[in-house]
Amino acid sequence: MRKLKTIEMKRLSIEAFKAAQKLPLVVVLDNVRSLYNVGSVFRSGDAFRIEALYLCGITATPPHTEIHKTALGGEDSVAWQYFSSAETAVETLQRNGYFVYAVEQVEGSCKLQKLNLHTETPAKGYAVVLGNEVKGVQQSVVDLCDGCLEIPQLGTKHSLNVSTTAGIVMWEFARRLLL
Repeated sequence: MRKLKTIEMKRLSIEAFKAAQKLPLVVVLDNVRSLYNVGSVFRSGDAFRIEALYLCGITATPPHTEIHKTALGGEDSVAWQYFSSAETAVETLQRNGYFVYAVEQVEGSCKLQKLNLHTETPAKGYAVVLGNEVKGVQQSVVDLCDGCLEIPQLGTKHSLNVSTTAGIVMWEFARRLLL
């Protein structure tokens, strides 16, 4: 096996990315404090060609050196919007026909591997809310969501880094909806 050179990968230009069909998924960051995590979510969002990234509360917005360091240009390709609160973002998404999940450990959550996207029929698409690195998704936001998803944890820790979680969840939606 030979590693491919970047030029051989035939990646989309930013213009082609913006014009291309998107994964019908909006990722909402609820008070994510690390700019490196924000940048990493932009980069994963680019990889899975998500529809948009909503940045809420204290979550930083581009342009920012620390975001760019991990986004590597993903902040230029992925559409994003800022909301003063995740509650406002969730309500806006629902009004526009999105089915919104919080990614959080709650009573009655659905394990990610058991997600059945055919039980809901959103008019527009899906959204997932990811929370603060310490406190997770705010309870007031969880209360507004249509459902909750949980990634099974098999070790001694009870959570994953928010950017790791974002990548896993985006992959699962891409696998089920596009691949």
